[in-house]
Amino acid sequence: MPYVRGWAEAKRGADALAEQLHSAGLGTDFLGLRADVTVFGDGLVCLGPIQPEAGKMLARLLVMGLAMEMAEHADHQGQSAPPDAPAA
Repeated sequence: MPYVRGWAEAKRGADALAEQLHSAGLGTDFLGLRADVTVFGDGLVCLGPIQPEAGKMLARLLVMGLAMEMAEHADHQGQSAPPDAPAA
Protein backbone atom coordinates (compact mmCIF):
# COMPACT_ATOMS: atom_id res chain seq x y z
CA MET A 1 0.00 0.00 0.00
CA PRO A 2 1.67 3.26 -1.12
CA TYR A 3 -0.08 5.35 1.53
CA VAL A 4 1.58 3.31 4.29
CA ARG A 5 5.03 4.27 3.01
CA GLY A 6 3.99 7.94 2.78
CA TRP A 7 2.54 7.91 6.28
CA ALA A 8 5.61 6.16 7.70
CA GLU A 9 7.86 8.80 6.13
CA ALA A 10 5.65 11.56 7.53
CA LYS A 11 5.71 9.90 10.96
CA ARG A 12 9.52 9.89 10.97
CA GLY A 13 9.50 13.55 9.97
CA ALA A 14 6.93 14.49 12.60
CA ASP A 15 8.85 12.60 15.29
CA ALA A 16 12.13 14.31 14.32
CA LEU A 17 10.44 17.71 14.33
CA ALA A 18 8.80 17.01 17.70
CA GLU A 19 12.19 16.11 19.16
CA GLN A 20 13.75 19.34 17.90
CA LEU A 21 10.80 21.45 19.06
CA HIS A 22 11.05 19.85 22.49
CA SER A 23 14.79 20.63 22.59
CA ALA A 24 13.97 24.25 21.77
CA GLY A 25 11.39 24.40 24.56
CA LEU A 26 8.44 24.47 22.16
CA GLY A 27 7.14 20.93 22.65
CA THR A 28 3.93 22.01 24.35
CA ASP A 29 3.24 24.69 21.71
CA PHE A 30 2.76 22.11 18.95
CA LEU A 31 0.32 19.65 20.50
CA GLY A 32 -1.40 19.10 17.14
CA LEU A 33 1.82 17.95 15.43
CA ARG A 34 1.07 14.72 13.58
CA ALA A 35 1.75 12.65 10.51
CA ASP A 36 -0.84 12.42 7.76
CA VAL A 37 -1.08 11.30 4.16
CA THR A 38 -2.70 12.74 1.03
CA VAL A 39 -5.15 10.83 -1.15
CA PHE A 40 -2.19 10.19 -3.46
CA GLY A 41 -0.16 8.51 -0.70
CA ASP A 42 2.22 11.41 -0.12
CA GLY A 43 3.25 11.93 3.49
CA LEU A 44 2.51 15.21 5.26
CA VAL A 45 3.66 16.65 8.55
CA CYS A 46 0.82 18.71 10.05
CA LEU A 47 1.67 21.30 12.68
CA GLY A 48 -1.90 21.71 13.87
CA PRO A 49 -3.18 24.99 15.28
CA ILE A 50 -0.46 27.02 16.97
CA GLN A 51 -0.35 30.35 18.73
CA PRO A 52 1.16 33.29 16.81
CA GLU A 53 4.13 33.49 19.18
CA ALA A 54 4.95 29.83 18.56
CA GLY A 55 4.84 30.50 14.82
CA LYS A 56 7.18 33.46 15.22
CA MET A 57 9.59 31.41 17.31
CA LEU A 58 9.55 28.58 14.76
CA ALA A 59 10.27 31.09 12.00
CA ARG A 60 13.22 32.51 14.00
CA LEU A 61 14.60 29.02 14.60
CA LEU A 62 14.33 28.18 10.91
CA VAL A 63 16.12 31.39 9.91
CA MET A 64 18.89 30.75 12.46
CA GLY A 65 19.30 27.18 11.27
CA LEU A 66 19.46 28.23 7.62
CA ALA A 67 21.97 30.97 8.43
CA MET A 68 24.16 28.46 10.28
CA GLU A 69 23.91 26.00 7.40
CA MET A 70 24.83 28.69 4.86
CA ALA A 71 27.80 29.79 6.97
CA GLU A 72 28.96 26.19 7.29
CA HIS A 73 28.59 25.71 3.53
CA ALA A 74 30.61 28.89 2.91
CA ASP A 75 33.34 27.63 5.26
CA HIS A 76 33.53 24.35 3.35
CA GLN A 77 33.70 26.20 0.04
CA GLY A 78 36.58 28.31 1.32
CA GLN A 79 38.47 25.23 2.49
CA SER A 80 38.18 23.39 -0.83
CA ALA A 81 41.38 24.98 -2.18
CA PRO A 82 44.64 25.90 -0.46
CA PRO A 83 44.81 29.61 0.52
CA ASP A 84 47.52 30.45 -2.04
CA ALA A 85 46.00 28.47 -4.92
CA PRO A 86 45.17 30.54 -7.99
CA ALA A 87 41.50 31.34 -8.55
CA ALA A 88 39.85 29.36 -11.32
